[in-house]
Amino acid sequence: METVEAYSARKKEELDLLTSLLADPLTIRSPKLITEVIEQKFHLAAALKAEHVLHDWALTETAWTHSHRPRSGPFEFEYDYQRADLEVRGPSFYGFEKQSGSKTVYTGSGMAAISALLMAMASIFPEADIVTMPNSYGETAELIDGHAKHLRRIELGRSLAEITSFRGSRPRILLLDSCTSVGAFEAIVKCAQPLLDLVVFDTTSFSSGSGHIVRALNWAHDTKIPIVLLRSHTKLDSLGVEYGRLGSIVFAGCPNEKRFPQDLLTETRNAVRLFGGAALPAHFPPFVGAPAYRSLTNRRVAAILRNNRRAMRHFSAALASSSAEFHFAHGLYVTLTSARTLDESEAREVVAELCADMDRRGLPLRHAGSFGFDFGAAEWSRDRVRDRYVVRIAAADLPTSLWDEVVAAVAVWWRAHEG
Repeated sequence: METVEAYSARKKEELDLLTSLLADPLTIRSPKLITEVIEQKFHLAAALKAEHVLHDWALTETAWTHSHRPRSGPFEFEYDYQRADLEVRGPSFYGFEKQSGSKTVYTGSGMAAISALLMAMASIFPEADIVTMPNSYGETAELIDGHAKHLRRIELGRSLAEITSFRGSRPRILLLDSCTSVGAFEAIVKCAQPLLDLVVFDTTSFSSGSGHIVRALNWAHDTKIPIVLLRSHTKLDSLGVEYGRLGSIVFAGCPNEKRFPQDLLTETRNAVRLFGGAALPAHFPPFVGAPAYRSLTNRRVAAILRNNRRAMRHFSAALASSSAEFHFAHGLYVTLTSARTLDESEAREVVAELCADMDRRGLPLRHAGSFGFDFGAAEWSRDRVRDRYVVRIAAADLPTSLWDEVVAAVAVWWRAHEG
């Protein structure tokens, strides 16, 4: 458990880190309320962004002055027109040793990253099967089905037949996703003989220093399969303040002699350029390279994971019949299902009513389509495994006692709503 005092001290460290990066640091008052912590962090993030724009006013889309290289904290940028040739020098967002020979392409969002990579595959894999995990990120599946016509999507079933059986003449790609269940993820990284040509791993919902990422990299290396890491940095990599829309594609090396990973890197860079998906220098969080950043990020994510485990235990006892999925691989949220079969509109309404009631009680649960905040987040989503709409409750970085209060209130509300 984390006491309110320990939580406040940790949050003060985060506030101190943010203000230390300002040329004209703001005076930070010791927060007395949770809402003050959240407000001050977003205020400081806005001040950092504003200071960056004012300092680099001459560095436009065309880099017309060429007076100096733009920077954001430890990141240094070089580009010509429209950032189509953006080069970034700076620390890795990932919390482990940089993979030998790895190359990173930054994009304007996580979806820009996956879109560029999938479109780039067309010249490498004119026809291929792409195996997706059960309940993988819904917009990725929508993108593949609607626009990646060179890829035939196959959803992984209860067995590993889709990646271990004879594949025929079509190349086979695995899209590994942290939004799947613990069991499905474990089965994949323990598979000794996958028949795959490429692994694409969306790491967004894992902490950037997570052992799950290291395990997947080691598994790909041991099985001699090229692996590419995709990530949206808006969620877990910005101390909960959503500093800016930023995504990346990391080509983590190829343990065999195949040529196509280098070709895929080249085509991906072309796709980023042609689709206008390049990253904005102003969206790189300047605090990433600070000595305290990694420790504070790890402690934030640990608190969220710990609070989510407490939510799982409480909901398992209080709402056993309403559980949809409690054991996601990332461990950041759970999903609840109604006894009634909800359509999308009804699921939206449930979330709106739940959050409105929590707000009236002064409890920090907000209707938000993301997660990894200093407040709890509720959202509707589609559970494709169970073919129904569910409600997602994402754990917050809050003191243990306060989060327990939020979870208990949600359980009471849910039982009353179901009744």
